[in-house]
Amino acid sequence: MNHSSRRAVARIAASAILALTCLTISGIAQRPQHPPKPTGPWMNAALSADERADLVLKELTLDEKIALLHGVGMPTDEPVTPENADSNRGVGYVVGVPRLGIPGIDMSDAAYGVRSSGVNGRYSTALPANVAAAASWDTDAAYEYGALIGRELRAQGFNMSLGGGVNLTREPRNGRTFEYLGEDPILAGTLVGRLIQGTQSAHVIGDIKHYALNDQESGRNAVDISISKRAMRETDLLAFEIGIAEGHPAAVMCSYNRVNGDFACENNYLLNEVVKKDFKFPGFILSDWGGTHSDVKASAAGLDNEQPGRFFYGDRYKAAVVAGKIPQAELDEHVHRILRSMFAAGVIDYPRQRSVVDPFAGFETARKIEEGGIVLLKNERAALPLNPARIKTIAVIGSHSDVGMISGGGSAQVDPIGGNAIKPAGQGQTHWLEEIWFPTSPLKAIQARAPKAEVKYDPGTDPAAAAAVAKAADVAIVFGYQWESEGMDLPSLSLPHNEDALIAAVAAANPHTIVVLETGTAVTMPWVDAPAAILEAWFAGSDGANALGNVLFGTVNPSGKLPNTFPKSEADLPRPTVTMPPPASSGFDGAATPEKWAAGLPGFPVAYDEGLKVGYKWYDAEKKPVLFPFGFGLSYTTYKYSGLAVAQEGKIKVSFTLANAGARAGAEIAEVYASLPAAAQEPPKRLIGFSKVKLEAGEKRVVSLEIDPKYLSIFDEQKDGWVLLPGEYTILVGGSSDKLPLKATISLK
Repeated sequence: MNHSSRRAVARIAASAILALTCLTISGIAQRPQHPPKPTGPWMNAALSADERADLVLKELTLDEKIALLHGVGMPTDEPVTPENADSNRGVGYVVGVPRLGIPGIDMSDAAYGVRSSGVNGRYSTALPANVAAAASWDTDAAYEYGALIGRELRAQGFNMSLGGGVNLTREPRNGRTFEYLGEDPILAGTLVGRLIQGTQSAHVIGDIKHYALNDQESGRNAVDISISKRAMRETDLLAFEIGIAEGHPAAVMCSYNRVNGDFACENNYLLNEVVKKDFKFPGFILSDWGGTHSDVKASAAGLDNEQPGRFFYGDRYKAAVVAGKIPQAELDEHVHRILRSMFAAGVIDYPRQRSVVDPFAGFETARKIEEGGIVLLKNERAALPLNPARIKTIAVIGSHSDVGMISGGGSAQVDPIGGNAIKPAGQGQTHWLEEIWFPTSPLKAIQARAPKAEVKYDPGTDPAAAAAVAKAADVAIVFGYQWESEGMDLPSLSLPHNEDALIAAVAAANPHTIVVLETGTAVTMPWVDAPAAILEAWFAGSDGANALGNVLFGTVNPSGKLPNTFPKSEADLPRPTVTMPPPASSGFDGAATPEKWAAGLPGFPVAYDEGLKVGYKWYDAEKKPVLFPFGFGLSYTTYKYSGLAVAQEGKIKVSFTLANAGARAGAEIAEVYASLPAAAQEPPKRLIGFSKVKLEAGEKRVVSLEIDPKYLSIFDEQKDGWVLLPGEYTILVGGSSDKLPLKATISLK
């Protein structure tokens, strides 16, 4: 099942179910099209979500309860049936209880925009990839990111988002790195919390995923991650803990992989002990698509809902309840959590209503978020911003930059308006595991900002020819890209398609070369010393070209900073190569049965021996130099830090003065780190706070941050909880993880 799409998983599951069972259409599905508006006491909005859920629960039959525990397949791929007729043809649907006013749960993938909108004739905004939002380090932007997705989900008729990815970047070659929010749990957890708040502000059920440690795609359905409790709680699980505490998502999606021997979706420690008990999460846990492997075990471990079908949570589950293998109270808790989430998110009080979607309305939001997330990695001799009055000729080279910009694939894929901009066979249609380009043209954006210059385009397929075009220009802007998608990992962090040779040739031909990277993760740069400037634009979204143009020409001062470390080479990673599955873990055949699915693919081990040392913490601890450090990003102005003060007033309070010492307005991301006492046995430093501060030229401001004591604590396995150790803590403040000019110590007791 590794490297297979959710769509393929759903087809296999659906065919197996049809082959093994003769499912009849229950009375739940045979419902009137326009039932009368219910007037039960659960419709009293003055009651709490828990009270309302309990009132509904008392009215439900056993069949109605079971129906809420599972999906009915993927409507996108299946014929219309009485069960899915009311769905919006998304990737998942849970039948509701119309007689009680409980609507169905209509789900859509929505990592960086609403997926598969083109199929429904309704296009949606493609925001910059989530990693670009993380590069903005902007909590307000994260909220707007989620709010736009929530609004567009409702407008298209959906009432549940399947976004909210927050897996940490332990493996930068992971094909879904672009869907996530970086390598640090404080940054990622804070931003995903705000994103979820935004999504649920539109009365849409939000989720957080993929729980947990689903940090590689290779063999994701079989891989067995081994890691200590302390390491997982202080890294990957901490991101989820913060995201749940800040965002209050209605749902958590458990992942495909095993963790310490058990599948994540039937892992009692992960689901019951951590999420439901320690995190005090009141919502429901649903499986990733095809990620359920049992009925009795998964139910007891805390899985509330199986998606997209009912291998285990349909007839088999009902039989287990009737036989007493699953207690009635356990069933009721699952149902209560689902109903409670529906009330809490507002999907019952604010029913979805389809409307006409303006596919261009979100472009401004997408553009502003991309402007804040572009990272200026290099800018020698003030090569940027470009001054159009001084430029007569510009060469634009490579990566289809004449017509579009690349997007991330898989279940995150957003359909571009008008189809794939590079128009392959199929005239712009989008397909699974295919490179899709949005029709946002850097060439046109550059021409619009330098109308008197001669702008020439070269496809970059021949490095020598591209170098000749570059040599004849005043400025050469060469684009490099690295496509990513769910269902695969990158073979390396090198740019593909001979792009390293192209960039090296262009930079050798023209000293005024600017490199623009369109990637979803870190890349290696053997040519890094050659160009005058380097910009990381990520997967830039529906209006990425205008955002890029504004940064190139100085209308916008770049303020993004890296949410992931860029290493010098794969040899410096904790695992120099991705651990691949054995051939026996290649996938299920079309005759898969619940018994085969319960056993799962043959597992293979991956040990997270680096433990606490994720991302920059690894490079710090191992004293490995990097290409560009976590938290790094340049600006067209300069900032100065001074006056650090640290005090303990309940929470730790850190304050300092930040000044814009240049001639341009800008926004600086101030980063606060801490080194813990030696007894903690921690990496050299950890991020404990950050703030994005907008400053006019010459402006000074005192910045104050309150630090959550948990961010200075360690997880004590013996005490099964967080402990703030007594001792001396060093607080460090600055503009990147390797440039922290302010330092102070504080003794904690």
